[in-house]
Amino acid sequence: MITKSEIDTEKLRANAPFFARVLAADTPEQTLLFTLENLGRLPRGFDGEVFLPLFAHPNPKIRCLAVKNVGKLKDETFLEALSAFARAEKNTLARREAVSAIGRLKSEKAIPVLRHFLTDTAPKIILQAVRGLLCFKEHPEVLRYLTPLREHPNELLREHVSQALAPVSDIESDVQRQPHPLSPDFLKNVVVCADVSAVLRAIPTASVHLTFTSPPYYNARDYTIFESYEAYLEFLVTVFAETHRVTKEGRFFVLNTSPVIVPRISRAHASKRYAIPYDIHPRLTEIGWEFIDDITWVKPDYAAKNRNGGFFQHRKPLGYKANSVTESVMVYRKKTDKLIDWNMRQYNAETIESSKIVGDYEKTNVWHINPSADKVHPAVFPVELAARVIQFYSFKGDLVFDPFGGSGTVGQAAMALERYFLLCEKEEEYVERAMQRLDASLFSPEQPPRSLSLAELQTEKRRNHKP
Repeated sequence: MITKSEIDTEKLRANAPFFARVLAADTPEQTLLFTLENLGRLPRGFDGEVFLPLFAHPNPKIRCLAVKNVGKLKDETFLEALSAFARAEKNTLARREAVSAIGRLKSEKAIPVLRHFLTDTAPKIILQAVRGLLCFKEHPEVLRYLTPLREHPNELLREHVSQALAPVSDIESDVQRQPHPLSPDFLKNVVVCADVSAVLRAIPTASVHLTFTSPPYYNARDYTIFESYEAYLEFLVTVFAETHRVTKEGRFFVLNTSPVIVPRISRAHASKRYAIPYDIHPRLTEIGWEFIDDITWVKPDYAAKNRNGGFFQHRKPLGYKANSVTESVMVYRKKTDKLIDWNMRQYNAETIESSKIVGDYEKTNVWHINPSADKVHPAVFPVELAARVIQFYSFKGDLVFDPFGGSGTVGQAAMALERYFLLCEKEEEYVERAMQRLDASLFSPEQPPRSLSLAELQTEKRRNHKP
């Protein structure tokens, strides 16, 4: 029985007959799979010829692993063998692995081969060919090959190619030079009493680490009257597009919404229910937010407004209406070609360690949390909901933004978890209530909460601007 330790030892021996024996085409499949899966990083000079007979093995997984290990060598002498395999292979995963191995060679000789796979039927294979060709995107002919893919039917391909070929603006260059964990001091622990659209224009690009908010519901309260539902959605799109601009690369936007009922105007009319979470979602993805997760916030039965009283009496079909005990907590991430690990690596070890979630936590996307009430604001979400979102999607010292700050719940949770907050709220009554809650907090941040007008915020921005 071959062991992992034996594989690790033998692969360091030059010209050892071990692998020629255990990787022979007639070796039992279980042994072949174990060996191929446990080779790990291959040393310089490893004899890749031992993998070539397996390119014709009847088991597609073995073919795929053999090609993958050849790819690790990044040896241009295998270009012809990889090319022939990729052109003839019917299994999509194995063909994809071969195209990936060709791309990893980073050889100009591979350009014609990779170009061939730009017309493959499988988008994942085309994407591997694109990744290989992007190493040579400064070549005019490669640019000609890639440019048409901006109009490819597959959305992932369109996005990847468009992003890779897009010019980097001066503003983006400046943003990329800013340390990722930092945010402007003049935004920290601030409640701005002003219209959110004006406040967002005063926030520098890529300043915010996390946004968590619950927007006003469509015409459900006196303070949220819009001309039409479409106007309401367009207002949210405008706000969340600017939120996208002020968010740092790859960071999160979490939106708490639920369908809302607008009461009927008379007994001769029906009430109207608007599916806000579902109507706003496609608009958010068009802005550039990438959908990550859907979390359902479940409240106790007693918290629901009774909608089935009539049905309870008559029990007639068609008249059933469910009492709503859930709200949607939709999680989005600002699109980037960088993985989450990149964001994590921007922080030092101490910050990462101190920000880890300790103890038990909710492992599903169903969160049972009791609702909250406030003596001033009629529609608040509980601190526990804000705290979970902040813990899961930010690090200590990050700036957490709520464009519809209300009575300050997000700020209260952020301070308790050693984050900074930035809240925007146009209603003076709610700003006063937020400051009462924040000033009464048991936590004493380095930067005490402040309430600013829009003019004061703009003045501080100019004062903190560094040419």
